[in-house]
Amino acid sequence: MSGVELLAERLEEAGFAVVSIEVLTGGWVCVAGMATLRGGRRVFAKTLVEAAADVFAVEAAGLSTLRELGGVRVPAVVDVSPRLLVLEALRPRGEGAPFWEQLAHMVAGLHTTTVSGRFGWCCGGWHGRMRQDNFWETDGHAFFGKHRILRWLGEPLVEAEFGQEERRAVERLCAALPELIPPHLPSLTHGDLWLGNIVADDSGQPALIDPAVSHNWPEVDLAALWCAPRPPASERFFDVYEDLAHPFDGWRDQAQLLRVWNLFSVVAHGLDTWGAAGIIRKLIAPFRCRRGTRLATPSDIDESLGT
Repeated sequence: MSGVELLAERLEEAGFAVVSIEVLTGGWVCVAGMATLRGGRRVFAKTLVEAAADVFAVEAAGLSTLRELGGVRVPAVVDVSPRLLVLEALRPRGEGAPFWEQLAHMVAGLHTTTVSGRFGWCCGGWHGRMRQDNFWETDGHAFFGKHRILRWLGEPLVEAEFGQEERRAVERLCAALPELIPPHLPSLTHGDLWLGNIVADDSGQPALIDPAVSHNWPEVDLAALWCAPRPPASERFFDVYEDLAHPFDGWRDQAQLLRVWNLFSVVAHGLDTWGAAGIIRKLIAPFRCRRGTRLATPSDIDESLGT
C-alpha cells in the first residue's frame, strides 16, 4: 500500500470523507498530506506506518501548550489518535521582511511570557521517531547536557559514527557548559524552530507547526533557525527579536553548540547527508584532550569552526 493510500484509509476509518490527497514531503517520519474532504473542506493529516502509542497525542499537547501559555498561532487539532493526526489546514509562510518581523514578535512573546524556574516538561516528547527526554531539572547546564546531548550517545548510529575518544570529548564539552553558556532561566520553547516548521494562517500571519516543546534556554529556538539555510529577509527576525527579548550576549557565537542536540538527532535517524557529523566533530575537537588543566573556551570552538 502506498503512503497516500494508507493516509486515505486511516482518514476514512476516522470518519473523514476524502475526495483527494496532496502528499507533502519534507518530514522525517510521517506520511503527510493536505486532504480535500467532501464539501470542499481541507485539512492537514499525517500518519505513521507503525503507530507509536503517544507520538500524536504529545504533538497535540505541545500545540495546545504553545497556544494557551505562549500565545503562539498554531493549527487547531481536528482529530488525534495513535494512528492519525488531523489539523487545521494552513498556508505556506510569507517571504518578506514584514512576515519575519511578525514572527519575531510572536516568538519573543512566547519566550518572555513563559519564564520558568525549571527546565523540562510535564511528559516525554519526540524528535522524529525517537524519544525526547524532558525530565525536570533546576540546573540548565545539567538539563542541556544530560537530556539534549548525552542522551544521543547510546543510539546505535551515533555509536557507529563516533569513536570512544570522541564520545569522551562530548562528555567533556557537557562538563564545560557552565563556562560556555551563561546561567539563565528557561522559557517555554517550540523546540524545533527551523524553516520547515514556520507557516502562515489564512490572514498571512505567522504560525508554527511540529513542536518538540520543553522549558529550555530560549536561545535554543534561535539557534535552530540561525544555523539552518534561510532567506535573507529572515535577518529581520533576529534584529527585532533581540530588541524585544534580549538573549544572552554572544548567543550567535554559540549557536552551533546550542543546536548540537539536533545534529546528533540527524545522525541517530540515519539522515546525515549534509555533514551534521562533521559539524559535531568540529564542536568537540577542542575537548578531545584537556590541554593540561584548562578546558576549551568559546574562542577555541570558534577557531575550530573557522569563524
